Formats: sequence, C-alpha cells, structure tokens
Amino acid sequence: MAKKRRDVGKGIKAILANIEKEVEDNQESVVKELAGNSAMIPIEHIEVNPYNPRTDFNEEALEALSQSISVHGLIQPVTLRRIHKDKYQLISGERRFRASQRAGLKEVPAYVRVVNDQELIEMALVENIQREDLNAIEVAITYQRLIEECKLTHEKLAERVGKSRANVTNHLRLLKLPPEILQSVRKKEISMGHARALAGVEDLAFKFGLFRKIINEDLSVRKTEQLAKEYMDKSGSKKAAAPKASLPPAYKDVQDRISKSLGSKTQIKLGKDGKGQIVVNFGSTDDLNRILEVIED
Repeated sequence: MAKKRRDVGKGIKAILANIEKEVEDNQESVVKELAGNSAMIPIEHIEVNPYNPRTDFNEEALEALSQSISVHGLIQPVTLRRIHKDKYQLISGERRFRASQRAGLKEVPAYVRVVNDQELIEMALVENIQREDLNAIEVAITYQRLIEECKLTHEKLAERVGKSRANVTNHLRLLKLPPEILQSVRKKEISMGHARALAGVEDLAFKFGLFRKIINEDLSVRKTEQLAKEYMDKSGSKKAAAPKASLPPAYKDVQDRISKSLGSKTQIKLGKDGKGQIVVNFGSTDDLNRILEVIED
C-alpha cells in the first residue's frame, strides 16, 4: 500500500504562521531584540514620519546621495518604529530613505525602536537639531516645538539637546523678529549674530533701517551690535530726560504700520483738537527717493 504523501507546503505555512503569531504576541520584546542590530526592511513597508520638522530637501543633494547609494548601497541605517505587521514609521533618516527610493532599492538597513507618539516627536525634533546645515531660524522653530509639544522648560530643553540655556533663549528671541528679517536669516543673508543684535532693538523703524544697512554695507556683527547699543543708549537717555506723552494705542498702531510700510521711522504728532502731523524721517536723498517710490507704488 502506498504511503500518503506529506503536504510540505502546508507544513511550512503552519510554521511561518506560528512565528508571526509569536511576533505579534511579543512585539515589544521582539523589537527590543532588533533594536541592537540593523535589519533589512522592505521600502514598501516604511512610511514617513508626519512629525518630522524637516520639510525641505535639497534636490541636488538628494540626487547626489541617490547616485552614491546606487553604487555603494545605503551604508548608514535609518531608524524606525514598528507600527504593526509589515508597517514601520521613520524616526530619523528621511533624506536617506528618499534617496534610497530614487536609487530603486527594494529594502534598506534599519534600526527598530520601541517609542510612543510623544517620544517619536521628541526624537525627530532632537535628531533634526543635530544637523549641521540648519539655519538659526530652523533651530529656533525646532526649540519652540520641543517646548510646546513635549512640555519642556528652557532648562530641560537645554539638557536634551546638549546646549546651554543661553543658547536656547537666544534662538527663541529670534522668532520675535519681523518676517522679512526672519527670511533673510533663513537665506543666510545675515548671520545669527546680526539677528540677535536686531532682536534687541525695540524701535521698529530703526530695526529695519539697521537691517538694510547690514545688507547694503555688509556690516560686521560687532559693528551692528555697536550701532544698536549706541541707539538704545541714546533713546534711553532721551526717555529718561523728557518722557513724552504716549499716543493712544490706535494711533500708535497706525504709526508702526506706516513705519514698517515705508521702512523708515515715522512719527504721528497728535494735537489736543484731534488734528496732527505725520513726520517721515529719511537719512539721505537716496533714502528719500526710495520712500517716494514706495508711496507711489
């Protein structure tokens, strides 16, 4: 009598099913086991981190990295967290992940970590700060997000990122600068030193005047700090000697808006009968012509 042939395929499927069940039942211990070593994870099983503070990727640099990966493979593993079966989320390494996709890789080496959503946000933000190509405003925004989203004090934040408390505070002060100046720091037209000096100036018109002077005359940080200090000392002594009656808030708001629009110090002089004057200051004939062009536009 012939022996019944054994169904090998079914046996293998049963073994694999048992292994998968064991992984599902002991996710944390399995992931912890993987955490010390890198594993090859299929790219199609990986999704990007929605909390990643980095949203801009230089196309040229990304293409260069992609070509390098095509030749040498991905040398530095990305870091992931396991969400569920066949699904992982990036903690760090999105640039490497994107370049690997471009290079046509089917899988990438990865470290797998056990983290919750809060830890994921913090790890992504802290990892972002370690990048060398960040400008001062990107660092400041990341600091602010860590404080707000991870409920950290300035002291705790300084500890987490390995910086001094003064470094954290100085960066956060930059976020109070007007958008035009913030954009200039982003483009690296002016340095953080310049921005710090400008952040210390309260007078909006002088702030913009000094900002244009930095751009047009290529002022050093030391010279910028000197001019800002001289102005603040001078304006401070004037206030102490003869304090002026302050404008009503509505008029002060109009005065500030005109100063910002014209890029020059503007004063509204209000009389008791409700009549008044608008005085616009200019530093030279060229400056006057510039103001006229702004008004005409």
